[in-house]
Amino acid sequence: MLTLGRKPGYFSFLDPFSPGVWLFMLLAYLAVSCILFLVARLTPYEWYSPHPCAQGRCNLLVNQYSLGNSLWFPVGGFMQQGSTIAPRALSTRCVSGVWWAFTLIIISSYTANLAAFLTVQRMDVPIESVDDLADQTAIEYGTIHGGSSMTFFQNSRYQTYQRMWNYMYSKQPSVFVKSTEEGIARVLNSNYAFLLESTMNEYYRQRNCNLTQIGGLLDTKGYGIGMPVGSVFRDEFDLAILQLQENNRLEILKRKWWEGGKCPKEEDHRAKGLGMENIGGIFVVLICGLIVAIFMAMLEFLWTLRHAEATEVSVCQEMVTELRSIILCQDGVHPRRRSAGVPPLRPPVPEERRPRGTATLSNGKLCGAGEPDQLAQRLAQEAALVARGCTHIRVCPECRRFQGLRARPSPARSEESLEWEKTTNSSEPE
Repeated sequence: MLTLGRKPGYFSFLDPFSPGVWLFMLLAYLAVSCILFLVARLTPYEWYSPHPCAQGRCNLLVNQYSLGNSLWFPVGGFMQQGSTIAPRALSTRCVSGVWWAFTLIIISSYTANLAAFLTVQRMDVPIESVDDLADQTAIEYGTIHGGSSMTFFQNSRYQTYQRMWNYMYSKQPSVFVKSTEEGIARVLNSNYAFLLESTMNEYYRQRNCNLTQIGGLLDTKGYGIGMPVGSVFRDEFDLAILQLQENNRLEILKRKWWEGGKCPKEEDHRAKGLGMENIGGIFVVLICGLIVAIFMAMLEFLWTLRHAEATEVSVCQEMVTELRSIILCQDGVHPRRRSAGVPPLRPPVPEERRPRGTATLSNGKLCGAGEPDQLAQRLAQEAALVARGCTHIRVCPECRRFQGLRARPSPARSEESLEWEKTTNSSEPE
């Protein structure tokens, strides 16, 4: 008899889940990353212009779900840390939501099962047989002094049992105990193995779940009822005992009085990791959510093309281009594609050339574009200010009117002072 011990390992944190669950979790992560990348490329609502007001760059579309970001986004959700990437489209939000629900169940199950492992898990005892017990000295072992087990080891001719007897006989302090209760208490309170009869071993193990049996039986002996020589009741007792054995009555009485019913079966002593039969349903929910997200992305794509302007490219051409971009893992930036021979809604303007319909003020700044009449009016305002002797012209930040700078004589000082003069026209530049 020996106490149940623990044998922690470096990778005990993996025990709450079975190896199959860990493998399916890895596959689920890769599937979510790939589908998120596919859906984000397919839906038009994830393509946006980072500079909608900049001339020459308003037609440049960007997608934040690159291959690296698609792999990183599920990691942030799984670690419950979030990410700076926020889904825009309904389909990508569906993928994110079902993945977050998946991680919520997985993390909760892992935490609960890990707590169970840390509190009630029973690891393998390092000693599996009497030979293992005899070959070590870390755990002391002994038996009842003067009992049948002591006599068995003392008279045994088996080499292992002789070694064990020599150890018990010469060990100081003594490893022998006076009673079964004392031996069990020593087992529970110290590093000690107690050798006793199998019937008593089984009886006490059923009433204290911290005790276990090591190996099999060392010897087999039978119990009998002592009677006087030539007793007339001997045959009667023999027949009655045989009849009880044949009717399985003795086994029923043993289960009734020996089994305490407090401890589980031996095969249930070890805590088991959760398998697919326990949490397989959340994987089914994840797969269904991903399928729904793919259909939503296709509907978003077709809906946008159906309500797009006539200058957009055809459905087949756009679909082929997007699929090619997904397969080749191209970056998340590309210009808006139009049909051949159709002028774009906003023609790209080279940055090195000045836009048409703009005027330059005398301070070198550009005046906003407009109609020819408005441009002529602004040029006339600038010419009027120059005629008044203004050396510089600016746009007032408060009233958005043209102002000219010229020198005026100061009555208090001989030197000249500078001040801004507003034009009489109240037209504001764009």
